[in-house]
Amino acid sequence: MPGKQRFDDWPERYDRWFETPVGKAVLKYECELILELLRPGKGEWILDAGSGTGIFTREFLARGAEVVGLDISLAMLVYAEKKATLRQAQGVKGSMPLCSGEKGQALCYSGVTADMTKLPFADRSFDKSVSVAALEFVADEKRAVAELFRVTRSGGVVVVATLNSLSPWAARRSANARRDPESIFNRIFFRSPSQLLAAAPVGGIVRTAVHFGKEDDPATFDRSEREGEGRETGAFVAARWRKP
Repeated sequence: MPGKQRFDDWPERYDRWFETPVGKAVLKYECELILELLRPGKGEWILDAGSGTGIFTREFLARGAEVVGLDISLAMLVYAEKKATLRQAQGVKGSMPLCSGEKGQALCYSGVTADMTKLPFADRSFDKSVSVAALEFVADEKRAVAELFRVTRSGGVVVVATLNSLSPWAARRSANARRDPESIFNRIFFRSPSQLLAAAPVGGIVRTAVHFGKEDDPATFDRSEREGEGRETGAFVAARWRKP
């Protein structure tokens, strides 16, 4: 891999946002949608492409899956492992189980530094593949999704989630980025639900989540999500396909 990556300085900042009131709500609804679409099961081999600090990875592990977390940023992967190890040492409920593979114990998690458009795995290596909030940093979405399909076994599931171009969140982020040349949102690719579905070679389903606004009253979030069911304007869009 090349030297310093875009997110090498981001791990702590990224996690801190999910500890804010709105960040916690966003994570809740995003996790619910991803778990509904992916349905990780005990003993399944899952590739988490763009795994970052392991926020979603730990949800798959908690359900008994064996996960390979892949990210272009080594700093992100190191932070994920450090955070998980510390949480385990403190006895924190829901911490990421990092099994060693020693004494006959199965390997639960391993991290790999690589580009998701050039996955370093053989064809049909995984039962399921998932990518959450990584595709927006990839210009060629079809190439990235094709790689996820390649490494997933026949009959397996591929789930990809990204930022929705039809959401008011996207409009606000783009407007703010125009005032800040250093903003990360000047270098991302928002995609609509139909564009995300079209990235795969087969038909699939698409759903959105996070239908509330950043400045909305947290007491209204649940109602906004219920009312947003079936709409295409949630800030978070996820697609699910089954590989033939």
